[in-house]
Amino acid sequence: MGDGGSGRGRAAAPGGDGVARLLARLAVLGLAGDVLVLAFAVGEGSLVVLGGGLLGLVLCVVGLWWFVAHRGLVRFLGALLAVAAPAAVLVLLTFEGLWLLALLLAVCWAATLACARAALRRSRPERPMRAVAAVRPERPLLIMNPVSGGGKVERFRLVGRAEELGARVILLDPAAPADVAALARRGVAEGADLLGVAGGDGTQALVAAVAAEHGVPFLVIPAGTRNHFAMDLGLDRADPSRALEALADGEELRVDLGDVAGRAFVNTVSFGVYADVVQHPEYRDNKTGTALNLLPELLAGDEGRRLDARVDGDALDGRQALLVSNNPYASPDVLSGAGRRPRLDGGVLGVLAVKVEGAAHAADLAVWGTQSQGLSALTGRRVEVTADADEIPVAVDGEALRMETPVVCALRPGALRVLVPRDRPGTVAPAPPMDWRRLLRLAFGRPARTEADG
Repeated sequence: MGDGGSGRGRAAAPGGDGVARLLARLAVLGLAGDVLVLAFAVGEGSLVVLGGGLLGLVLCVVGLWWFVAHRGLVRFLGALLAVAAPAAVLVLLTFEGLWLLALLLAVCWAATLACARAALRRSRPERPMRAVAAVRPERPLLIMNPVSGGGKVERFRLVGRAEELGARVILLDPAAPADVAALARRGVAEGADLLGVAGGDGTQALVAAVAAEHGVPFLVIPAGTRNHFAMDLGLDRADPSRALEALADGEELRVDLGDVAGRAFVNTVSFGVYADVVQHPEYRDNKTGTALNLLPELLAGDEGRRLDARVDGDALDGRQALLVSNNPYASPDVLSGAGRRPRLDGGVLGVLAVKVEGAAHAADLAVWGTQSQGLSALTGRRVEVTADADEIPVAVDGEALRMETPVVCALRPGALRVLVPRDRPGTVAPAPPMDWRRLLRLAFGRPARTEADG
């Protein structure tokens, strides 16, 4: 990940272009195999069965919508439909004797996608974030939350290991909430030349803002529950103690820092449905139950808030949910918590906006994905969110807040110096979005272009 170089784009590795072309041709061959399997199935007189697969998907999504957006009998029927629809498709395939063909088609399609994504990734490799050698800090200050992540600070002996490396540790008292930003500022005033946090992303953002303000490096110790910021930095989330290796032999990344109404964020700012749900105190102890209890009113009832936004010059009207991220995610999988950001120094915000007003819209979103009218994915440098209220709920890195409208999100490019260990096993290249036109050009057109070419 770190090259210590000038940060210029790199050409693909020798032979990489030929490998990418071969993978692209294998993907096209796999697609042709899918078509042949499909044609054979149709030839068996099973067009109705194949159409039933699509119908089963649509009915399953409709059932899920009824389940989350309604109560009582409708919710029960939705759960029943969501389970019965795919089960009925499996029964139908078995009854018609086409389960083996369906399995073969699924395997071919999975292999096709795997080759296609590998070809696209190799043909246009993501330029890694530029890392430079770091000076070992002399007076590092680490703030640790002992209850974060179910007690990871104690489980991984983070206090003792940090002190062995010369760090001063402030262990927060769960019974007496502290102002971590004030603790960080006091630490810098007393001579700390590095600030670090073992805790969740909300706490990370507060201390990161102080580090950026004073120009000192920031150390991320993934001791929270999800640790999305650490994941996109490539840190080992399974063993947060490995992040402490940066204190002895680390390197430095320059990353962007998000800003929402003057407050820093490292991952995302959410508006709409999710922000409404996390406002409720019971959400922390019972996330699923609280969401199911509130979603009917938020999605289909009178309590549902509609948001308008302007992303640079583009207008988004009447959205139910809006997610603004510090650099864009590689795919809308972020809505399910599975998304990753290829880089954190791109200098732009990512924006995902969702508008689903009924079962038909939900089915459209499930079938067409990013091509659906209900999902918009944009990038920009400034996002302004408005609503028909003077104040709206906002979730900043998962923390529940309320802010006056309009709420403006921006980015501070390269504002944060992040100290990371040289060995970051979590560093992976996210799967690129599928682009069949580019794949065909790669397979049969001109040689693939690398980032250095353009």
